[in-house]
Amino acid sequence: MNFGAWIGREQSAKDRLDEGLAARWLATFDLPRPHPAIMPQGVHFALCTPQAPTAALGGDGHPARDNSADSFLPPFAMPRRMWASSKIDFRMPIAIGAVIQRTSRVAAITEKQGSTGPLAFVDVSHETFANGSLAVIETQSIVYREAASEAQDLAPPPLGEAKFDPAGWDAHRSLTPSPALLFRYSALTFNTHRIHYDAPYAQAVERYRGLVVHGPLIASLLLQFAGQELGANRLRSFAFRGLSPAIAGDPLHLVMRKAEAGYELAAFADDGRQVTAASAAL
Repeated sequence: MNFGAWIGREQSAKDRLDEGLAARWLATFDLPRPHPAIMPQGVHFALCTPQAPTAALGGDGHPARDNSADSFLPPFAMPRRMWASSKIDFRMPIAIGAVIQRTSRVAAITEKQGSTGPLAFVDVSHETFANGSLAVIETQSIVYREAASEAQDLAPPPLGEAKFDPAGWDAHRSLTPSPALLFRYSALTFNTHRIHYDAPYAQAVERYRGLVVHGPLIASLLLQFAGQELGANRLRSFAFRGLSPAIAGDPLHLVMRKAEAGYELAAFADDGRQVTAASAAL
C-alpha cells in the first residue's frame, strides 16, 4: 500500500495547564511547586494528549488505525509501535493556567529494512502554543515493527555483572523507575500502550523482560536533570533517541557533560548498556 496520502494530514487539540494537571505532574516526579508558577521543561508531553474512545483502541492499547480519512497515522501491517526519537525547540516556558493549542502534522513516512525485519518510521511535527504564543516545536519519530515471535528471547537481556562507570561525565544521578512511576506517567499522558502497565502482555506478546519505561519519561527525567544542573527552563533545544529498552525496577543512570555544541546527555542501565542518547543547547 502507498502511504503517501498520509503525509500532510493534520489534527489539532486544545487543553489547559490547570492547577490540577500541574500538581499531578509535579507529584509524579517528587518536585515542589515552582515560584513563579512556570512549569519545568517537558510538561508539554502531558498536554493535548490523545483522546480516542476506549472502544477505538487496538490490541496493544494504542488507537486503532485504518484506511479512513479520519485515521491520522497510517495503518501499517506491523503491529509493534515505539517512540523512537524527538527533536524539540523550546521557544518559551509554559506557565500554570496557560491555555494550550497544538497542531500536529504527518511530516514524513519512511519504510526500510532493519536487522530484525521491515521497519516503518513516521515523523510527526507538533507546534504547541501557550496563550496564543508558540512555546514548543517538536518533531517526533514513531517506529513500527513486526510482531515478536513466541520463541524470541526477552529483551533486553538480564542485567550483567558489569557496572556502569560514570567517570568521564560531569554530572551523574541514579534512580530506579518503579511500576508506580510508569503508571502515573501513563495516566498523565493518557498513554494506554500496554507495555508500560501490563507485564504479562509486555512479556508474552511483545517479548520484553518487564514493564518498559516510556521514552518521553526518560526524556523528562533528563530534562529535569539538566534543569537541576544548569537552571530551570534554560534549554533552547533538546533531542533524544531510544537505543535500548529500560525496564521498571532496574536502576537507571542519568549523566551529562559539556560538549562542543552544548551538552551531551544519556541514560544507562546498571550494567552499562546505553538506553538513551540525548543532546541539548542553552
